[in-house]
Amino acid sequence: MARNDGIDRTFARNQDLPTLDDVAKVQEHNEREKDSYSNQDIDTTQTYRNIHFKAPTGSYAAMFDQMIADGVISTRGLKADAVKYGELIFDVNSAYFHNHGGYEYAKQFYTDAYKAAVEIVGGEQYILSAVMHADERNRAMSEALGQDVYHYHLHVVYVPVVEKQILWSKRCKDKSLVGTVKETIMQVSRSKKWESKVALDEQGNPLLTSTGKKVLRTSYSVLQDDFFNYMKAAGYTDVERGERGSTEEHLTVTQFKVAQEQQRLEDVTAQIAQTEQALDTAQAAVEKKQKELQSLQRQTKEQRTTALTVQEIRSMGKKTITGNITLTPSECSTLKDYAVNGILAKAENSRLEEKLQQAQKSAAVWKQRYESLKEQAQPYLEAVKLAPEKVRAFLDAILTRTRQTRQHDQPSRRKSQNMEL
Repeated sequence: MARNDGIDRTFARNQDLPTLDDVAKVQEHNEREKDSYSNQDIDTTQTYRNIHFKAPTGSYAAMFDQMIADGVISTRGLKADAVKYGELIFDVNSAYFHNHGGYEYAKQFYTDAYKAAVEIVGGEQYILSAVMHADERNRAMSEALGQDVYHYHLHVVYVPVVEKQILWSKRCKDKSLVGTVKETIMQVSRSKKWESKVALDEQGNPLLTSTGKKVLRTSYSVLQDDFFNYMKAAGYTDVERGERGSTEEHLTVTQFKVAQEQQRLEDVTAQIAQTEQALDTAQAAVEKKQKELQSLQRQTKEQRTTALTVQEIRSMGKKTITGNITLTPSECSTLKDYAVNGILAKAENSRLEEKLQQAQKSAAVWKQRYESLKEQAQPYLEAVKLAPEKVRAFLDAILTRTRQTRQHDQPSRRKSQNMEL
């Protein structure tokens, strides 16, 4: 997605669609065939404003097959895993259109951008669909300005082709034809369509490196130049070219939002896992203290059942004439032992009860934090349900790794806690 850093730049991006599954997903997004979208900024109430400069006559795959049948393109000599579809995405930052009048200006801009796409692709007959999206809301600008601002951009799905001459072979009966052009076909070829070109100086001569090798301009750079130069020639002189030499992938709005939510979900998931570990630690400490307290209470009870009864203790000693109590050495030793044990037991019991209360408070705090984090994570978890299968599988893998790591660490962690306590 084009950046909005105060400078209005043209951006052009070529995206390969290597599988029919990729083609189908792009079609669903571009043609708004889905009931719901992972990009929450798509405003379906505004979808009617999307403009087709070339509307598809069927599915992209069916149109491709029809082009072969009609002889418009040829897959002769094409490998089974060759890339047969491509998508061009043309873009300028949202502020550019907002400052120039919005929707109407965007319509004219992308009308001219579509003409550039026809030249870049090599002809309108190789374009399957070209649609300007006007229903994707720019959330940041909308919130900043207090009004809905939409991000206008153009999707062009096409078949990459190059002209190829088929020569008469030596098997030709007419030897005078050998080596001459038999026929010219438009061969499907992504690699040749987007091969790097030699950079030229002002005199049109190839630029050379210090070692004498030719300097190549990457296909991405060539595409950026071609689009910028065309739009400048069309009268749009108040925009600059996308940054030269940049290898940045300018994501579509949907891809950008999925990546952002994916990162946010991963961060929250890590927080939840950390909180769960802390909660487990606190709960384990509570359980240990409760077991110690129960053990002490059992010991106290056992001691009481074997100790002297109150009456037996009261009957110890003999009252003297002066009113004092005299004890035998044995009785005195027995009472001292029970007094000492009683004081120690009371102190230990008090200490354990204090630790128990502290552990319970700690567990309550962590539990509250855990519930709060779960509540914060809920919107992202709901968003994942609407995400594409690949993103959902990626996030499931993250959660699985988190659970496996926690399960693996839990026994050693509890063992360590037991040793410390």
